[in-house]
Amino acid sequence: MAAKLRKGDKVIVLAGKDKGKTGEITSVNPSAGKAVVDGVNMAIRHTRQTQTAQGGRLPKAMPIDLSNLAVVDANGKATRVGFRMEGDKKVRFAKTTGDVI
Repeated sequence: MAAKLRKGDKVIVLAGKDKGKTGEITSVNPSAGKAVVDGVNMAIRHTRQTQTAQGGRLPKAMPIDLSNLAVVDANGKATRVGFRMEGDKKVRFAKTTGDVI
């Protein structure tokens, strides 16, 4: 099945503690159905100091379920994603505006 949400997409969070926040997808795990969005679902990770990196309490973005994310359209609103053929290419488009993503 084609991916509706991909790395680099601008998304908005629909549910959870970060509801309403927007960010860009940095990585997607299709088998788990989760994605990492920068600035969303942050957790504090305690890391030991190494020769190259400073240790301490570092914030890290944790995976969030794909069902809680929606693509942001040109108007800045959440939209669903559809697929259509343009010539011989399958493209994703925003259901609200009809624009190609």
